[in-house]
Amino acid sequence: MFTGIVQAIGTVSQIAPKGGDVELCVSAPTLDLSGTAVGDSIACSGCCLTVIKLDRQSFYVDVSRESLEKTTLQFWQVGTEVDLERALRAGDALGGHYVTGHVDGVGNVSALLEDARSVRVDIEVPRALGSYIARKGSICVDGVSLTVNAMPQRGVVQVSLVPYTRAHTTLGALQAGDRVHVEADVLGKYVRQLCRSPS
Repeated sequence: MFTGIVQAIGTVSQIAPKGGDVELCVSAPTLDLSGTAVGDSIACSGCCLTVIKLDRQSFYVDVSRESLEKTTLQFWQVGTEVDLERALRAGDALGGHYVTGHVDGVGNVSALLEDARSVRVDIEVPRALGSYIARKGSICVDGVSLTVNAMPQRGVVQVSLVPYTRAHTTLGALQAGDRVHVEADVLGKYVRQLCRSPS
């Protein structure tokens, strides 16, 4: 479980194909890995991955074929920057919202509009996610907890990026046409499932 509050930006430093999937090395010199152990989870741009080995400034993860097919990880290259967050521990501050790190789909940035010191971003999301997203609710985009400003049309979600978010996450470099990981609020998914279940 995560919060969507990015702790550092890392860089993909190695990509090693292994038996049909891949092993990634992420260089993370500004992420505190002192309390991290093999088997722990780290959200990499919103995708929960398991640490298989690490040193003081980097960690390695395996990426399954499922993750490669359903996320943007298939397009990552050496040098790709990724938002990083260690798993939530009991007693940690919950500054964002509950994020599982299980990507629901890949969205497409369709428009960016300067709005005072912020930027409004329109993201086309898979239509199946529309039922789980609510105006003024929470959404996770590339591992970042954001508030849904509006849903200007079916299948489009609008969020705002404040200056801090632009400076401290990879979202500051977004451009129209970029693909992003989208995770709907887990509470919305459970409520939707309960409403569908027979009594």
